[in-house]
Amino acid sequence: MRLTDRMQRLGTETAFEVFARAQALERQGRDVVHLELGEPDFQSPDSAVEAVAAALRGGMTKYTTSPGLLELRAKIAEVEGPRRGLRFAPEQVVVTPGAKPIMFYVILALAQEGDEVLYPDPGFPIYESMIRFAGATAVPYPLREENGFCMDPDYVASRLSPRTRLVIISSPNNPTGGVERRENLARLASVLREHDTWILSDEIYSHFIFEGSHHSIASFESAHEKTVVLDGFSKTYSMTGWRLGWGIMPQELVPHITRLIINSVSCTSGFVQKGGLGAISTREKTVPPMLAEYRRRRETIVSGLNQIPGVRCALPKGTFYAFPNVSSFGKKSRDVANYLLEEAGVACLSGTAFGNEGEGYLRLSFATSMDKIRTALDRMHDAFGRFQG
Repeated sequence: MRLTDRMQRLGTETAFEVFARAQALERQGRDVVHLELGEPDFQSPDSAVEAVAAALRGGMTKYTTSPGLLELRAKIAEVEGPRRGLRFAPEQVVVTPGAKPIMFYVILALAQEGDEVLYPDPGFPIYESMIRFAGATAVPYPLREENGFCMDPDYVASRLSPRTRLVIISSPNNPTGGVERRENLARLASVLREHDTWILSDEIYSHFIFEGSHHSIASFESAHEKTVVLDGFSKTYSMTGWRLGWGIMPQELVPHITRLIINSVSCTSGFVQKGGLGAISTREKTVPPMLAEYRRRRETIVSGLNQIPGVRCALPKGTFYAFPNVSSFGKKSRDVANYLLEEAGVACLSGTAFGNEGEGYLRLSFATSMDKIRTALDRMHDAFGRFQG
């Protein structure tokens, strides 16, 4: 088979590869604790399910407008704008089947061969994959433990060039759980004022912050008119399989993103969008209990990890991921993750699945039950004891 050169530049998401390997072990009779996928174990809201059922019974099974149902776009603007200290018009919201298309469409619309895109490392692996697929040069900037896994805005500024077309920010960050400081965002917004550079702010975990508050770079006047905010329903409302995401962006970009939607998926399912409206309507009842439970799980998994000799884990300020440092064992992160899967039946991800700066770390999702977290910790404690020996 002859494939195009761009297909060779397209990466993948290691979480699904590890998940497949773990399932293969389970088919052999092995018991595996799954900490590899960032998938909430909560049920989707009843309000979402009921809204979808009503929409289906009402015959909403046809095409919808490509940028999304106006009532959903209006509700997203009404709810999510004020959370960021901003006012958005419904026409600035674009709804897509999942949040990944917002990344893809924005990168395709703004970056091409000869351009550069800055992105966080460690960071969601699809950033680099999509940048490279678009033909642009992927330029990482580090998020380091000694800095609370926050960016250094002066370092980011030093990586800017006349070729920089886009800067990607992730806060709260997957995989580290770091939450960007307001002063860092203000500094970066000020720096980018002088550059012809757009910003993609990935805020998909913005409802899950344990310490401090969520700040969006879009809230700064100097960045507001060139920032795309990415968010969605998968994490906040435990609706991963529904595939419902959205972006808020300057009005001038909307028709171009809409054309990409028309050329790729036509539109987002109308009845699924009705489910999103249902989920938003009960957010004050469903989101706080999830956050409280994640807080309990965070305390348990971080405390347990720090009791394992040779493991050090900072307390994540957001998301539902722990990012323990396992560099003391003197092994590659990938080898450590493979060992835990094969020898302990604990599926997790190597830090290098998220970039070179992830070497020496593992990513563990605590979006699972407390019983499974405790079982995983017990297995890891025993396995690491043998690993050292």
